[in-house]
Amino acid sequence: MRPSRRDWLRTGMHALAAPIIMTSNASSYSIDEIEERLALGSGIEGVTKQDLPTPSLLLDLDGLEANLRRMAEHAKAASLDLRPHAKTHKCSEVARRQVSLGALGVCVATIREAEAIAAAGIGGLLLTSEAVGPNKIHRVVRLAAQQPDTMVVIDNPDNAAELDAAAAAAKLQLHALVDIDPLGRRTGIPPGPAAVQLAETIDRLSNLRLRGVHGYCGASSHVKGFRARKEHSERYMEPVLESFAAMRRKGLPAEIMSGASTGTYNIDSALDGMTELQVGSYAVMDVDYRIIGGKGGEVYDDFHNALHVLATVISKNHDDIATVDAGLKAFATDRDFGPEVARPAGLTYAFRGDEHGALTLADAEQEIVLGDKVELVVPHCDPNVNLYDRMYCVRGDAVQAVWKVDARGHI
Repeated sequence: MRPSRRDWLRTGMHALAAPIIMTSNASSYSIDEIEERLALGSGIEGVTKQDLPTPSLLLDLDGLEANLRRMAEHAKAASLDLRPHAKTHKCSEVARRQVSLGALGVCVATIREAEAIAAAGIGGLLLTSEAVGPNKIHRVVRLAAQQPDTMVVIDNPDNAAELDAAAAAAKLQLHALVDIDPLGRRTGIPPGPAAVQLAETIDRLSNLRLRGVHGYCGASSHVKGFRARKEHSERYMEPVLESFAAMRRKGLPAEIMSGASTGTYNIDSALDGMTELQVGSYAVMDVDYRIIGGKGGEVYDDFHNALHVLATVISKNHDDIATVDAGLKAFATDRDFGPEVARPAGLTYAFRGDEHGALTLADAEQEIVLGDKVELVVPHCDPNVNLYDRMYCVRGDAVQAVWKVDARGHI
């Protein structure tokens, strides 16, 4: 029998995590004490989940590290480069660990993310959204002066000309990929002759250096069922890969073919012509990916769920329901489902307003009392991380570090 989502919530995804401690801590720390220790740089030894304010964003280090290792090993075994997408975690500390395991650098979705990651000394940046308009173009060129290997994506010859002029004024060369749209009609030029023609245009511009193709098929990433997802990705990536091959046949300096998602990492890595993976969510995971099904069953369990929101039971006046202090403001709400309870087992969650969530207790495997801590799997990791200024990094019940979400927001 294949495991159900409830089986996964109770067992598989939590294999690396110690059960949450529900009792009070005799040597607890107040939030003021935690903040003082952080300000002094004296570490937070002895701080536990029980001491944290709620709602808080938790990052399970055992799960994170296992996820990063697994993807790095997969890319190496497939003879592909890895440039994971930092839009998921928006945290230079995570990006640094990805690079330490062999990543060429990281992808970023916004100029704000790029600037923050670069400020932490991390290079090899690929900005996967077009830089259009004076503000973004100025910032991209400034960033390229600091990190010369920064790459941009282009899907329009007018934008190419503007970027070339700005790079010329700054007396530098800007690395560029042709952004090809496999299906989503979000950004990217259609595959085929138009894409090749754009590559030729970029190659003729003296201050742009053509590097290859960016082709991300987001429409494939969450197709449910591994076989259906494989068929979908192969179908829509084929024209992109053919465009890349056509550029190479014309002698254009197209060396990079960047794409793939967490949902298609073990599909796209087998496609002829792919050179690097820009997977993102694998680092921390979420409900959105878990429900698409994996190669071995209905639950996608290739990677551990390392990201949770910690909440506190603040009201319990009924036998069958309890209220926690994490509601709509604590979670991304762009999906048609909400968070799922990771610990304690047997609970289900429903939104009950901006600041509140309701726990249904019918199947609870332990008594739930006022003050209990509850950990919830986020629905969609990328926008969920963007709601928080920091991540509390934990092993079991112990808080080992606090990492800033330094690339969140917009400036």
